[in-house]
Amino acid sequence: MSKFNTQITTLFIVLALVCAFVPAFSVEEAEATLLWNTCLVKITPKCALDIIAAVFENGTMPDPCCKDLVKEGKVCHDTLIKYIADKPMLIAHETEYLKKSDDLWKHCVSISKSASNMECFYYFDF
Repeated sequence: MSKFNTQITTLFIVLALVCAFVPAFSVEEAEATLLWNTCLVKITPKCALDIIAAVFENGTMPDPCCKDLVKEGKVCHDTLIKYIADKPMLIAHETEYLKKSDDLWKHCVSISKSASNMECFYYFDF
């Protein structure tokens, strides 16, 4: 009888822990989904794939997509890359992906600045 009571007590403890932690996981997932939907609407699907290829593979980033990436914003970019890099099959190389992500961001900011300067130059060209 004592063994049965121990098993019932253990069952209730496990059940209580599951109930306590599952809502926390769903809130994190809901926040990630909201951020994902908010951030990804700022870039084209092709550019989203180019960004992923540039960070997680050895893809190159077209200049027009750099403009989209900068418009998306650093917070969105960092959060989305971190969200993908945290997946179990990628987490072993997370540091590498985050460095590539930062390098891509710096490259795209420089491309966007030089493109902006050229637009101003042509605007004032008489």
